[in-house]
Amino acid sequence: MGRGIPWRHFDFLLLGAIVLATAFGVTMIRSAVAGNEELLPLVNRQILFAVAGLAVIFLVASIDYRYWLALYIPIYAAMMALLIALYLSAQAVFGAARWFQVGVFFVQPTEFSKVVLIVILARYFERTADRPHDLRWALNSLGWTMGLAMWILLQPNLSNVIVLLVLWMAMLWISGLPLKYFFAFGLAGLVAAIAGFPFLQPYQQQRVINFLFPDPTARHGATYNVRQALIAIGSGGLFGKGYGHGSQVQLRFLKVRHTDFIFSATAEEFGMVGALLVVAVLVFIIFRCLRAARLARDLSGSLIAYGVAVLIFFQAAVNIGVNLNLIPVSGLPLPFISYGGSGLLSLMLAIGLVESVVMRQNELEF
Repeated sequence: MGRGIPWRHFDFLLLGAIVLATAFGVTMIRSAVAGNEELLPLVNRQILFAVAGLAVIFLVASIDYRYWLALYIPIYAAMMALLIALYLSAQAVFGAARWFQVGVFFVQPTEFSKVVLIVILARYFERTADRPHDLRWALNSLGWTMGLAMWILLQPNLSNVIVLLVLWMAMLWISGLPLKYFFAFGLAGLVAAIAGFPFLQPYQQQRVINFLFPDPTARHGATYNVRQALIAIGSGGLFGKGYGHGSQVQLRFLKVRHTDFIFSATAEEFGMVGALLVVAVLVFIIFRCLRAARLARDLSGSLIAYGVAVLIFFQAAVNIGVNLNLIPVSGLPLPFISYGGSGLLSLMLAIGLVESVVMRQNELEF
């Protein structure tokens, strides 16, 4: 794919883990939608996005990541234009306008905005590495973040706004944020969360209330879904009931089992051992991204790989936390496992950037 490209540095272990996780995700989606004629086409769609995503990994890896950094203004402007267009014209689904429909596919610009933000912040923190790490420096980076986050908040899509803010804080911290500002931002975030609760959408407020004060008799809604998820996880035992034999999954007691609660479906059919193996693969992917950050030839490359690691870790932790009823219900998918073409393709794009970083390291590590 281009003469002189250092393919010998390509991280095939990372690629193998991505392929394994994605293939398992397709397998679980197939089980989750079995018997539902309306949802069966989702399996083929996920396969198409997976194949396209693998092509994206090799394409993006073949391009020096510093080219994307040089194009930060057009990339940022294009992303913001998509989010504004989505806010102005997309149809509201379940009270939120979150995607464009392109034929039979649904495209969510929000998923790609996470990768764009990682690139933008990597460039910002590299260019400002020699400046005083004061409040102005930190707030300027927040300005870049909120330029995208505000349009996502208007959809409304609070979960992904939180993802963007976590990415910002993580990359700000690793770039040298003084401890006093870290605690100040943390306190400000806590105050904003409490003060902003009355202004949340009713369904968002209900998710928090249901988590704090669950109704054991509920037959629908977030409380019911989480209860069914816990039943699925518990009934799976050590080795599970077998692929395609999970009663909560196959009898459809477990809702949104191919997206938000696919971890519970996995635990029921493959048991605790299967669930832990899924977690182990995700941890390995995160570890390889952090390895790329360590080997990067410059600060921007290191920040890109680090940002991708944070993105995968946070979304996985939140999704699994929801399934275990440790945190309120959110709509964040399990990376590479849950159904979602845009989410999968954006993660493949992010992995392509990580591969681009590790391929252009200074020295080869065996």
